[in-house]
Amino acid sequence: MVRMECERWAHKGINITYQIREDRKGYKAGALKAGMKHGYVRECEYMVIFDADFQPDPDFLHRTIPYLHHNPEIALVQARWRFVNADECLMTRMQEMSLDYHFKVEQEVSSSVCAFFGFNGTAGVWRIAAVNEAGGWKDRTTVEDMDLAIRASLKGWKFVYLGDVQVKSELPSTFKAFRFQQHRWSCGPANLFRKMLVEIVTNKKVTIWKKFHVIYNFFLVRKIVAHIVTFTFYCIIIPTTIFVPEVHIPKWGCVYIPTIITLLNSVGTPRSFHLLFFWILFENVMSLHRTKATLIGLLEAGRANEWVVTEKLGSAMKMKSANKASARKSFMRMWESEYVPVVMGSRMSASKSNVILIV
Repeated sequence: MVRMECERWAHKGINITYQIREDRKGYKAGALKAGMKHGYVRECEYMVIFDADFQPDPDFLHRTIPYLHHNPEIALVQARWRFVNADECLMTRMQEMSLDYHFKVEQEVSSSVCAFFGFNGTAGVWRIAAVNEAGGWKDRTTVEDMDLAIRASLKGWKFVYLGDVQVKSELPSTFKAFRFQQHRWSCGPANLFRKMLVEIVTNKKVTIWKKFHVIYNFFLVRKIVAHIVTFTFYCIIIPTTIFVPEVHIPKWGCVYIPTIITLLNSVGTPRSFHLLFFWILFENVMSLHRTKATLIGLLEAGRANEWVVTEKLGSAMKMKSANKASARKSFMRMWESEYVPVVMGSRMSASKSNVILIV
């Protein structure tokens, strides 16, 4: 399906080419690294990355490329995710709440205050010169997106988050798929922290404030401590007080602080305010899995760097046509095995800049 679509556009005179890999070495990072080795990449200034389930609007490049074209110090422009299946089940509603908070609060604030945030792995535009200067894509962890973002930031590059540029995507709608995704999202950052701590501390190009932000706020608080504290406090200490009356927790510890945290999380998704109780239960249940993944990443134990593709059902379940459903499933199977099927070099009329698109 992808090959035929590429051929259709090529016949119209569009500079587009179809590429696949023969193996999965390095997983996503390996695929991105392989894509960057092709000769036509040297003619491009920017690269755009989308996961298979993302559906960008036709004007995506026109709204993002100018930031890079007119600001040579900017390396990355990140767009916001929107979710086409947020109402599919209660679990997808819970995911929407957490991710909306991440984009509306965490990414927005980090972009405004520090000009740094973690690349979300998709729906973003990179300056190829910045990617090369930072050392390219590395497969040492399962969070190659975060790895590259931190290395580029340590080189002095700045990032911009565009909350008004939204790209439709899909949330995992089965617990198994969500659990594997969360394992990767928790284990990967912890493992990356282990591998990059010394590099961050000894870096000479960024300020002490930025180092503090990356180490303390970005890594320790959000990626490591938050998971461990949530599990320890809400799943062990508070339940223990029921069986051991001598253990006393101040009201501010078991009521006020959790209430404030919960209310803050609801800011991103006001329509789900009535689901806060379920969100608390959901997050507490997931805290065990995230804590386990975080410790695996910190200790680099087990299969810390194994990549498990997040299964997404797409619209195939809802298609009436059997042929269309079959094509969709075939495309998803191809995506899982190759991951980088399309690379397109095009010229933007607005910015007159070569762009490489990786899907």
